[in-house]
Amino acid sequence: MEYILNPWPWYITGPLIAFVMASLLYFGKTFGMSSNLRTLCTIGGADKFSDFFKFNWKDQVWNLMVVFGAIIGGFIATQYLSNNAVTNLNPETVTELQQMGFKNAGATLVPNEIFSLETLTSKSILLLIIGGLLVGFGTRYAGGCTSGHAITGLSSLQKPSLIAVIGFFIGGLIMTNLLLPLIF
Repeated sequence: MEYILNPWPWYITGPLIAFVMASLLYFGKTFGMSSNLRTLCTIGGADKFSDFFKFNWKDQVWNLMVVFGAIIGGFIATQYLSNNAVTNLNPETVTELQQMGFKNAGATLVPNEIFSLETLTSKSILLLIIGGLLVGFGTRYAGGCTSGHAITGLSSLQKPSLIAVIGFFIGGLIMTNLLLPLIF
């Protein structure tokens, strides 16, 4: 008998996230992935070039465990906990994606037309560079990344995080509905 793995249900993952956030709040810590990049840059010596990186990075070493946990957890999830099920997309979405040139919409977690080495062109490299710069700028401008604002900021009822998360969703809608069709 073949065992089929499914994602954990909300009633398990939700309380787990709440437990982690309550623990972080109790210990006076905050969670966010972008702060780890700052810590790694400081460890690498960026504090010699910019005052932004001058802080006691040793206080943030615990947060680097989040990065390693995400990497290890991602590996375990893809290698041992995946069931290779096709994503159940709305048929209208599949039609729209096929019109943009995506052949197997929903067949893989990420589209091969964007995320495979075979499709790496100067256009895709330029898009990655521009996208990376925009994400980096937006993260600094918003005072944190999506995970920091949406998980930590909202759970601690911070108004700036609510505004940032609304901005993230608006940006995602604009990208998906206006810019992505122009790019593809």
